[in-house]
Amino acid sequence: MAGHNKWSKVKRAKAITDSRKGKVFSRLSREITLAAKSGGGDPAGNARLRTLLLKARDANMPVENVDRAIQKGTGELPGVVFEEMTYEGYGPGGVAFVVKVTTDNKTRAAQDVRSAFARHGGNLASTGAVSFQFLHAGQFLLTREKTTEDALLEIALEAGADDVVTSDQGYEVRCNVHAFDRVAHALEHQGLKPDSAEIAYLPLSTVPVTEVATARTLLKLHDYLEEIDDVQAVYSNEEMDEALAAAAQA
Repeated sequence: MAGHNKWSKVKRAKAITDSRKGKVFSRLSREITLAAKSGGGDPAGNARLRTLLLKARDANMPVENVDRAIQKGTGELPGVVFEEMTYEGYGPGGVAFVVKVTTDNKTRAAQDVRSAFARHGGNLASTGAVSFQFLHAGQFLLTREKTTEDALLEIALEAGADDVVTSDQGYEVRCNVHAFDRVAHALEHQGLKPDSAEIAYLPLSTVPVTEVATARTLLKLHDYLEEIDDVQAVYSNEEMDEALAAAAQA
């Protein structure tokens, strides 16, 4: 669950999306603005922007919101200046967390993230104290009915991906951060729409969680962090089975 089971994380994220549309639109707007600022407003030449536009469409984000976010990024419209930052910390049970933030106020963001950890038995860590436990890489998830392993391997590896991992639920394509745009474009060119596409922090090792109380606090910490306006994504390395997660949420 959560940090360890990537497919459970996708399902959980979709449920959150359905119940918090306004928050999702705000996050997407910030990411679209940053993508347009760094790579230009034309999605044909900006794979990160193309990926975000697909996410915006899936979330039924209004076209005018998308256009406004792009224009803020390209400077056609005035807007606040956002910065991307990453915070590291430990939650209950020694679980490692990486929290991705996009904010126009670094002081506010740091206080909010620190407070979230403190309220749930965790603490912020210094830069580098946690991130070494994760692989910072591009990740694409596709369900099995979309393609075959051989076909996906050929497409992904030709585009510069490092690996394709097959499981009962589907395929996970991993690539270097700098190859993300090429892999995204290759999948798109072949008509393959990932269920999830992001530059993520993937745990290199996991921390088993077996106690309901610890699981409950961890899930509350995830929810609390995801409620913070400046937080874009939360990554962690707990290993929790679905039955325990269900019991913790009961």
